[in-house]
Amino acid sequence: MSKQIVNTEAAPAAIGPYTQATKVDELIFTSGQIPLDPVSMEVVEGGIAEQTKQVMDNLVAVLEAGGAGANTVIKTTCFLSDMNHFSAFNEVYASYFPANPPARSCVEVARLPKDVLVEVEAIAQIL
Repeated sequence: MSKQIVNTEAAPAAIGPYTQATKVDELIFTSGQIPLDPVSMEVVEGGIAEQTKQVMDNLVAVLEAGGAGANTVIKTTCFLSDMNHFSAFNEVYASYFPANPPARSCVEVARLPKDVLVEVEAIAQIL
């Protein structure tokens, strides 16, 4: 078993003691992505749709840096600050997985880092 750290400037830098992702053999495990602009490191403006788009863009950037992609995602875990955002979240999320979407868990949580509305992490197969 080999373990390799994945980092990319195309996604926000870690804001704590963790890495953007870890590769182990043929799998990549991402840390949760929040809607930070990777350049300014500020939360993107807007509501759940805008935040979900940034989260998914960040997630795809990390996956691609590790040799995977949205089409190789096996499982996601999605954290919402409010389940009333579920439909709007799903609309954006689904656009990243147009065919054969991955397994998924989606839960409401009391609070997310920087008081964002959404966070998503993934496990994917390396291409």
